Amino acid sequence: MAELPSKVHLTSHPICLRIRGPSVYEDEKQRTWLYLLMDTGGVLQVRLCQEDIPSGHIAVTKSLLTLSIMPLMWTLHPGGQYVDHMCRIWSIVHHVKENGVEEMILELVEDSWTCDGVHGSCQPEPKSC
Repeated sequence: MAELPSKVHLTSHPICLRIRGPSVYEDEKQRTWLYLLMDTGGVLQVRLCQEDIPSGHIAVTKSLLTLSIMPLMWTLHPGGQYVDHMCRIWSIVHHVKENGVEEMILELVEDSWTCDGVHGSCQPEPKSC
């Protein structure tokens, strides 16, 4: 008898993800997430895979691509969306755990600035990291 794949859709998402190094984010539980930037037909997506990486093995990022495109931090907001430090909204395309590996895909929502037009500041974060 063949084994069935163990794929579970998750509804509990990290509250925040902060950049820790090249291709690495860390959540509020100090779990590390590797990311891959994807351009799918003009839509910017980020694939995050939760992988345990010892903190001593994470280099400080100095990549201009990382600093200009990738958020320094994402914060989970009501409605299952993340808002980054540049006030952009990212929707959760999927968040699954398959064969013990947690994966989440975020997609940038076009024209999704949450800043107020007067002060240029983001809306308050619901929870702190």
